Amino acid sequence: MAVIKKQRVDAILMVCILVSAFLNGFLIWTDDHVNTYYTTTVASMLQSFHNFFFATVDSGGFVTVDKPPVTFWVQTAFAYVLGLHGWSVILPQALAGIGSTILLYVLLKPSFGLTAARIGAAAMATMPVAVAVSRTNNIDSMLVFTLLLAVWLLFRGTKQGKALWLIGAFAVIGVGFNMKMMEAYMVLPAFYLFALMAWKGKWFKKISLLAGATAIMLVISLSWAVTVDSISTDSRPYVGSSQTNSVLELAFGYNGLSRLTGNRGGGTSSMMGPQQLPAVGSTAFAQTNIVNSWFSGNVPGGNRSIAAVEQDGQKASGDGGSRRGDSSQGAYITNNNNNGGGVGNFGNGRGNDGGAGGFSGVAGGDAGAGGFNGGPGGGMDGIGGRGGGGSGGMFGTGTAGPLRLFQAELSGQASWFLPLVFVGCVGILASIRRRNMTMKHKEALFWLAWLVPVMAFFSVAGFFHQYYLIMMGSPIAALLGAGWSELWSQYRSKKGWLSWLLPLGIAATAGFEWYIMHPFDATIGSGWSLAVLVGGMAASLLLIGRRIAKQNQVKSLIGHSSGGTEGDEAGADAGADNELYGGKLPYEQGGYLTAYAGVQNGEHAASRRKIWQQPAVNLIVLLGLLVLFIGPAYWAATPIVYGQSSQLPEAGPDQTNASSRDEPLNEAALAFLKAHNTGEKYLFATNSYSTAAPYIIDSGENVIILGGYSGSDPVLSVDRLKALVAAGELKYFLVSQGGRGGSNNNELTQWITSHGKQVESSEWQKTAGGEDVADNSDIASNNSGGFNSSNSSAESGGGSNGFFTDRNSDNSFRGFGGGGSNITIYEVTPEAALLSGNE
Repeated sequence: MAVIKKQRVDAILMVCILVSAFLNGFLIWTDDHVNTYYTTTVASMLQSFHNFFFATVDSGGFVTVDKPPVTFWVQTAFAYVLGLHGWSVILPQALAGIGSTILLYVLLKPSFGLTAARIGAAAMATMPVAVAVSRTNNIDSMLVFTLLLAVWLLFRGTKQGKALWLIGAFAVIGVGFNMKMMEAYMVLPAFYLFALMAWKGKWFKKISLLAGATAIMLVISLSWAVTVDSISTDSRPYVGSSQTNSVLELAFGYNGLSRLTGNRGGGTSSMMGPQQLPAVGSTAFAQTNIVNSWFSGNVPGGNRSIAAVEQDGQKASGDGGSRRGDSSQGAYITNNNNNGGGVGNFGNGRGNDGGAGGFSGVAGGDAGAGGFNGGPGGGMDGIGGRGGGGSGGMFGTGTAGPLRLFQAELSGQASWFLPLVFVGCVGILASIRRRNMTMKHKEALFWLAWLVPVMAFFSVAGFFHQYYLIMMGSPIAALLGAGWSELWSQYRSKKGWLSWLLPLGIAATAGFEWYIMHPFDATIGSGWSLAVLVGGMAASLLLIGRRIAKQNQVKSLIGHSSGGTEGDEAGADAGADNELYGGKLPYEQGGYLTAYAGVQNGEHAASRRKIWQQPAVNLIVLLGLLVLFIGPAYWAATPIVYGQSSQLPEAGPDQTNASSRDEPLNEAALAFLKAHNTGEKYLFATNSYSTAAPYIIDSGENVIILGGYSGSDPVLSVDRLKALVAAGELKYFLVSQGGRGGSNNNELTQWITSHGKQVESSEWQKTAGGEDVADNSDIASNNSGGFNSSNSSAESGGGSNGFFTDRNSDNSFRGFGGGGSNITIYEVTPEAALLSGNE
């Protein structure tokens, strides 16, 4: 009868999984539209197979999202089964984050042992940037999980010598390419290096196998792109954010080389050209802090707002101003922001005490960014004061250079353990020999070959966001677990200078984590950073003290032994060091003093050594490790406690409680458009995805987005638009004034306004029964900072401006923060379109 071996469940792994599930999933049901751009895409994909295959952002199926479709296929499947909700499109990423935690454990345990696997899983579960991304419908969490699956296939294939597993690993990377294109290829150096080191066989066989695997990876990577590009442009959607209507150009341009060079061109004109400021109301957001309301509202920095943060564009608000302010919250286009309260203006903005001057603003305050052409507060690429939370670089990503990932803007996302990681790598690789390279060495080199190129890229790249640093999370977590385990082993075995690396790594990491946390003392309290610094340094000093004491004991033992006798005290020291020296101690004459004699003669001295006994040292090391997890764990919890932007997720206590819902569904406009639809296929067309989003997500209407994400994509030519109207497929247009738009969309807008009839707001602001529609700004209570909150002065010191605070003088909808894009409805009849064709 076969004996079935019972697998014990690792309780610590279960704790890590539960922590990951809590951090990734708690309160995700409160996020309505999440990243509205991506949620609009999922809503559109649910409407037809055409939209599903091409991943169109508009339900009309005329323009694609600016990323490949695989992640959106998964999100759409979840939404199809569970219904379209914010939480249902977040759930795949939350599960991917949990899966990454489990995979790190599985990958580390065979070569580095149980302790390394547990530490790696804990580090992945509490990696701040990984948690922040996993709580949204952004792609990167799913990509990391996919790449870790590829790592599992790679390790399994090389250890078992099965070529299909190795080929499968590269095939999975090809799937990752269809999630976020070139970002998936950042791991390729590690895969090639490991395969060459670990695969058994002659070099020709290795290279041939890798060549075949690479070919399969490329076929899978380019399969969707080539398919789409091979279809006639008249029979498929426009490729969003591309300049030549090509997926391949999008992959290697906008989503490839442009990320390194900083060139953010998309459509027919640059997204951020000199004359093209971001749409004022494109993705501004604020939301009542649910955690604050549950816990008496005492969390520092609650109920604050950010204005106009864009998916791939300039943050119009200075991070310092609105994120660190103690009271007031400036809306868009307010003249003064006081006490760190809010966002600068589109002209002559003045930030005080941490405020942001905004575009072309006057100098920022004590620490904020002056905005474009700002004064001492910092220009577009200037770095705001660390204490004030100012952000450097165009997207708050610091100044390019070798230490960029250690700067205030980025260090809190994934860099916490880097000092210990690099010290651990020294410990692991110190024993490497060309003819004696173990699997430990090879796997450590693999993770290092993943981490170093990624760090190098983000150190110099010109176009990325903080949440892209999730690509560093897995190798950091893996090397932390592997390195800690190795350093602890070396410390216990007293292998010369290597035994000093553990206390050195603890001290360096504690100091670096204090550097990250200390500027936030006013927000979170100084106790957190001091606990990390004092606890880490104390653990390091105790380990050093124990090491020195042991050295003195050895010297004392040698002194007694050289005289021909072994005293009781020296013998006791020998007994204590038996384990550390493998049963033998060095002797001055070149011989050895066995531990047996020490054990016999040293029993009476045991009481004098209790503080240095192994259980006490184990406790010191454990506490030292736990102390180092305080900072990352706190930062990982900040998206729950303080809220975060779903559009541009990042961790840290300077986050606002933010949601990226754009414009609300205007029930009056919807009722008017549907009531006056006379059989047209499309309810309306608009140049802004944020205008179309609620009608696609909440109502499932068939809508055309004329400008893609940036507003400048040449989705339709004037002639094609004329044809749609003339054929009776489209009649109404929602024109967003003041939004983005390139030259092509200016031509479209000009044609619409020239040949269309403007619908008076008094007509579509009435319900079917003739009653006025309630003002959206009255829905929420005053000073809540939430959706649709009523307008209150930003200068009052305690008020907060909500999103949809007001309407224009003609009662047309006003965008976010009291000054967004003005919506006007135009009607263009088939007759007018036909007449324009004869002009």
